[in-house]
Formats: sequence, structure tokens, C-alpha cells
Amino acid sequence: MKILDRIRSWWPFGTVPETGAEELRELARSGRVQIVDVRTRMEFRRSRIPGARHLAITRFTRTGIQSLDLDAARPVVAVCLTAHRSVPAVRILRRQGYDARQLRAGMRAWWHAGLPCETGGP
Repeated sequence: MKILDRIRSWWPFGTVPETGAEELRELARSGRVQIVDVRTRMEFRRSRIPGARHLAITRFTRTGIQSLDLDAARPVVAVCLTAHRSVPAVRILRRQGYDARQLRAGMRAWWHAGLPCETGGP
């Protein structure tokens, strides 16, 4: 991959596949999706989608992603606060062969919809 293409993949702008908050809730309930929260540890501890795994975007390397032990056969939804940090996460996951998308409008959309959250943890 060219260096310019690698740099562009980290830009927090552009179009990536998305899913809405209500749809994500249903997918998560049925176990048909994996959720990766790419916000900071503090943000993750403060409020997160139940069952979400955490890997801050600053640690989004091949090794970091492998540590999540994701199932390559199930879709992955990346989540951040406003759907900016999740853009590069989706690009990286897709490059590694995952069916990845982001939560449209991020955690703000989840909270706005009044959907359940967890707090505390690691």
C-alpha cells in the first residue's frame, strides 16, 4: 500500500458503510454482530453499548485487532462518539477482511434514541 493511501485511510472523513442505532440494537440482541468501541478507555468506562469490546483507535494495529478475538464470519460495527474515529477503524477492519461498518452518528445517536448502556468495567 502506498504511503499516501495509508495516510488517507486514517482520515476521519469520508464514506464508509453504516448502520443506525435501532438496527444495531436488534443485531446485538440477536448476537448477529460484534461491536468494537474505538473511543478512549475513559469514554468507554463512562458509557458503552452492552457487550461492546474496547480498542481505542490509537491502538488500532493488526496486533490490537487480533487481541479482540473477533469472529471473521460475523459483521463488526465500530463505535465512537460522533462517527469520526470509527471511519478509519472501519477502513482498517475491511482491509483485514471483516464485514465492517460504523454506528451512524456514533454514541450520540445511541444516547439520543434512549438505548441501554453499561458503565464501569476494565
